[in-house]
Amino acid sequence: MREFATLFQAPSPAVLTTYRKDGTAVSSPVWFRFQGDSFEVVIAENDVKLRHLAARPECELLVFETVPPFRGMRVRSDQPILTRDGAQQARQDIAARYLGEERGKRFAAERISTGILLRLPADHAKAWDLNAILPS
Repeated sequence: MREFATLFQAPSPAVLTTYRKDGTAVSSPVWFRFQGDSFEVVIAENDVKLRHLAARPECELLVFETVPPFRGMRVRSDQPILTRDGAQQARQDIAARYLGEERGKRFAAERISTGILLRLPADHAKAWDLNAILPS
């Protein structure tokens, strides 16, 4: 995981996949952070992703680079952790990574809907580095 630290510290693109009741997958762009030993995403209380997780508590987070070395990390969980504890602070911290400190604070303060913190343990992560498998 250490070799991927810069991927997690940067405002890297990420996609969260949840599943509808009928089993079809729905992927949504999200912001994330890596905190302790978990990947975290804040989901607004009224977001459909929470309804999907309530019906089928299974999801997958894909974090990736769009420039060389094209690294990525896929984290899958059949038991994601959802909590309100620390969600607002996480929302502010995550927004600051993507928007900068001041804009991140404003963004978090302007959110009307309560946030729910989704935690995905890193021990379920699988990494790849396309430079290691692409021909030179």
